[in-house]
Amino acid sequence: MNPRPPSRRPRLPLTLRRAPVPWDRQRPTWREARPPLIARALDRARARPSGNWFVVAPTTALDDARPLGRTVAGVEVVLWRGTGGILRAGPGACPHLGAPLARSAVRCGTLVCHWHGLALDGAPFAGWKPYPAFDDGVLLWVRLDEAGGEDPLPTPVVPERPHPVGAVTVVYEGAGTCEPEDIVANRLDPWHGAWFHPYSFVDLTVVETPTPEGPDDRFTVDVSFKLAGRLVVPVRAVFTAPGPRTVLMRITEGEGAGSVVETHATPLGPDAQGRPRTAVTEAVVAASDRTGFALARHAAPLLRPLMRTAAARLWRDDLAYAERRWQLRSTGRFPG
Repeated sequence: MNPRPPSRRPRLPLTLRRAPVPWDRQRPTWREARPPLIARALDRARARPSGNWFVVAPTTALDDARPLGRTVAGVEVVLWRGTGGILRAGPGACPHLGAPLARSAVRCGTLVCHWHGLALDGAPFAGWKPYPAFDDGVLLWVRLDEAGGEDPLPTPVVPERPHPVGAVTVVYEGAGTCEPEDIVANRLDPWHGAWFHPYSFVDLTVVETPTPEGPDDRFTVDVSFKLAGRLVVPVRAVFTAPGPRTVLMRITEGEGAGSVVETHATPLGPDAQGRPRTAVTEAVVAASDRTGFALARHAAPLLRPLMRTAAARLWRDDLAYAERRWQLRSTGRFPG
């Protein structure tokens, strides 16, 4: 699809829709949402390097007093704050008798096992070897070279974001029975927005899609976010996939230009039935150059629960789609 000319956006951040189109009368998008186009974008995303880095949790999930335990790609991992608040990570089993280190305590930057008091300061000890870890200020990452199977990178590929001092940041976490590619494929299909999420998006038009010879996978979308009734916020957003398990949406025009929504898919491991489980960690970093946005920053403690609830509603539907996609793929019934 050839890109269309950029659309003009109103100066005011809010718009009152004159004649809303009923859900069942909006323009069908199934012809444009071509499966081969989405599949090519997914293949390109999966071919990009991750350096074996996996998103584990929001930065706010970890404090100085308690460790955090997660399973990533079937690997039990523990994270904690070492001396000076430095992020530490390593295997989640104590090298002494296998106690779960996630239930231990942190004292002066040292992880102290609650079974027999073995202390780990983040250095190798008795066969226990640390994992590289990274805190980007919004998300916590761990590098698992054996699970990733790629050439390692010293740090994860973190998308450019608005400066945290002037932004409102919210992180949503969820999980579903699917693989990371099912999450990424869902996000690389912008055409479903107004049909599948009419409570949040209206007037959606995909104005640019990737070309086979293009250097990246830019999906450019004009869409309006619903606020209340006929009141909407029109924006232009660009979707890209900077890594095999990450999709980035960046607002390029309209209110909040420069704001980003990062969606990270992290494999967890199989469930009791052997089915794959994948975590979704979605970071919204919202900013605006409008004077009134200062009020939003001050009201962030009140706004964050509302924003997290909105994300949870979207992902309730999108995880159901991702789970459906995996089910069809795993039984050979996925179209194409």
